[in-house]
Amino acid sequence: MSFFEKLKKGLSKTKSSIFGQVNNLFKAFKRVDEDLLEELEELLIAADVGFESTEEIIDKLRTRIKEEKLSDADETRAALMDILQGMIGEGEPLNLDTTPSVILVIGVNGVGKTTSIAKIAHHLISTGKKVILAAGDTFRAAAIDQLSIWADRAGADIIKNTEGSDPAAVVFDAVSAAKSRKADVLIIDTAGRLHNKKNLMDELAKIDRVINRELPGASRETLLVLDSTTGQNAVRQAKEFKNSADITGLVLTKLDGTAKGGIVFSIKNELDIPVKYIGVGEKIDDLQPFSADEFVKALFE
Repeated sequence: MSFFEKLKKGLSKTKSSIFGQVNNLFKAFKRVDEDLLEELEELLIAADVGFESTEEIIDKLRTRIKEEKLSDADETRAALMDILQGMIGEGEPLNLDTTPSVILVIGVNGVGKTTSIAKIAHHLISTGKKVILAAGDTFRAAAIDQLSIWADRAGADIIKNTEGSDPAAVVFDAVSAAKSRKADVLIIDTAGRLHNKKNLMDELAKIDRVINRELPGASRETLLVLDSTTGQNAVRQAKEFKNSADITGLVLTKLDGTAKGGIVFSIKNELDIPVKYIGVGEKIDDLQPFSADEFVKALFE
C-alpha cells in the first residue's frame, strides 16, 4: 500500500466525520451563498481547524467567490481545497546539509515521541543515511529501554547511559560517536516534561551548549512531536514549547485515531511552524514526510 493510500485510510475518521460532510454540503447546495459559508464555517470549527484559522479560510473563500464570480459548488470546493493547501504550505524537507546533522526531538510523554524518533531514523536509513540515536530522556528507565528496542528495529546505533544520568553527558558521548563513526544524522531524544518549564529550558540549553561546542556549524532541526488526537490542546502545547525552544518543525502522530485532522491547518496557521512528518499508524513505515497536496487530497477524495 502506498503512503497516500495509508494516508487516505488514516484520515478516514476526520474525513467521514467532517470533510465528508463538507463534500455533502457542496453537493446539497444549489447555489453559493452566505448560508453555505456559514455551514462550512461550523464544520471546519468542528474538525478542530480552530476559530481564527476558520475565519481566515472563510474570508479568503468569500473573496475568491466574489473576484472569480464562482457560482458552481464544485468550483467553490476546488477553491476551498486550494486555500487549505496554501494555508499549510508545502512540507519542508529536513535540513541535513552537514555530516553529521543533528535532530533534537521534544514533546510531552505519551505523544509517541520515542516511536517517532525510531520511525524518522528508519525513514532516513531507507534513503541511505547512517543514523545514531541518543537516549537523552534519562528520567525514565522505560524511555531508554523503549528507544533501544526501536533502534534495533530501525537498524540505528544507540548511545545510552543509566536512568538518572546527565542528559547532556549522553549527548556529548553521542556526538563523539557520531563523529568517529562518520554518521550522517544524530537524533536526540529528550525528557518529555512541560509542567516544570525551568528544568526543561535548563536541560535544552545545556544540550544546546554541548552541540554548539562539539559540532559548530552543524545543520540543526528541533522537532516537536504532538498527538493529533488532543486537538486544540496540541496547539496550546506547541505554544508552550515554542517559548522554551526554537522549534523548526512538527511531527504529528496518531492522525489515524482522530476526527480532529483539521488540527494541521490550525497549528501551521497560528504558530507558523511547518509540519515535517505525519504518522497514520503503528508500523515503522507509517510515519512519512508531510505533503500538503496529498494531505488535502486525502481529506476530500
